[in-house]
Amino acid sequence: MLDQKVADLLNTQIEKELYSAYLYLDFANYFEAEGLDGFANWYTIQTMEERDHAMLIRQYMLNNDCKVKLLPIDAPASGYKNYEEPLKGALEHEEYVTKLINTIYTAAQEAKDYRTIEFLTWFVKEQGEEEKNANDMIRKYELFGTDPKGLYALNTELRGRVYAAPSLVLD
Repeated sequence: MLDQKVADLLNTQIEKELYSAYLYLDFANYFEAEGLDGFANWYTIQTMEERDHAMLIRQYMLNNDCKVKLLPIDAPASGYKNYEEPLKGALEHEEYVTKLINTIYTAAQEAKDYRTIEFLTWFVKEQGEEEKNANDMIRKYELFGTDPKGLYALNTELRGRVYAAPSLVLD
């Protein structure tokens, strides 16, 4: 059985990961409506990844005999002023999620819950990748996105992203 504080934080993290999926689906919807199917593809895949993160945490909790309580998921704020706003919103959100993961990691350390620390190590690495990807999207948009031909090329590049399920062994 997991430490109660750790279990509560993990349970809350499921909701946060599902909110992340909602947020990225909202970004995908926005870009699709704007005719940028590559950007929409990128964020649709992000949606699937965030859903996977929630499911991994859920399964970890179940594997450790913890009850999972599904919490309400807020709707993301919609209505973006320009293409860059969702990109910057994604970076801000990933930085927030990194703080949440770090909080759970710290709680697991304090509880000497080495199994959960090991489990969270994948998420710590994943958050580094998520923040880098969000930064890269902003940088590429700033370099190429304001030029129509550059935006077209960037959109075409993003259309090529494919979904890959996470390969994490759960205890």
